[in-house]
Amino acid sequence: MTYFADLSSRQVAALADGDRTPVLLLPLGAIEPHGPHAPLSTDPLISRGMCERAADRLAADEDVHVLVLPEVPYGVTRFAAGFAGGVHIGEETLHSLLVDIGAALIGQRLRRILLVNNHFEPAHLITLRRAVETLNFAYDGRVALLDLVRRRHAQRLTEEFRSGECHAGRYETSLVLADRPELVDQPLMRTLPHVPVSLASAPEDGGFREMGMSAAYCGQPAEATAEEGLETFSTLTDLLVEAIRELARE
Repeated sequence: MTYFADLSSRQVAALADGDRTPVLLLPLGAIEPHGPHAPLSTDPLISRGMCERAADRLAADEDVHVLVLPEVPYGVTRFAAGFAGGVHIGEETLHSLLVDIGAALIGQRLRRILLVNNHFEPAHLITLRRAVETLNFAYDGRVALLDLVRRRHAQRLTEEFRSGECHAGRYETSLVLADRPELVDQPLMRTLPHVPVSLASAPEDGGFREMGMSAAYCGQPAEATAEEGLETFSTLTDLLVEAIRELARE
């Protein structure tokens, strides 16, 4: 089984005493505008796709038992203010939610939890890192975050991702095309001009509009392909499997 919530209570009770080390994956993201062409659910969709692929790759592994938790699709998304569809939750709300989820699992001796995130707003990332620290130090967890913006991870991803021009651009749109092509308005996508704005230079008190992202995207979505998305998913899954094995050894 891939999904934690598909297990029975009895099956969950047996996880901690099984022959394989259980590692639970928690997909994260934000519901927010991704240009005029891609779905609001782009971020959690990518996180879930990574988790499903990693669980499938490790399904027969003798040492690790990987399960995917129900995703947390809401995040800190002030950058999306002024565009229809953004659902922002505050830092303390997100922190409390993640700590409560983690503490409930740790209390059942399911201590290894890996946060898998694809929403890169700085305040959101800071909150995730803080939640990991709280769970590890206050609850004695073995909780980690696969932080894709870290240099050692980012250097293995696409040129557009490394440039920071990756909100609903070629990078993210390709990933959605690989998993849910029906959610992308492809005729519109092919007409969208390049928007050379890097999220790395985002102002602390601004948002998409202030950055010059008048249509809530940057980069080059017109160049997105499902083929690139599948290749990128393969790399993301490599990174996730490596993080799972590292966490299982702790």
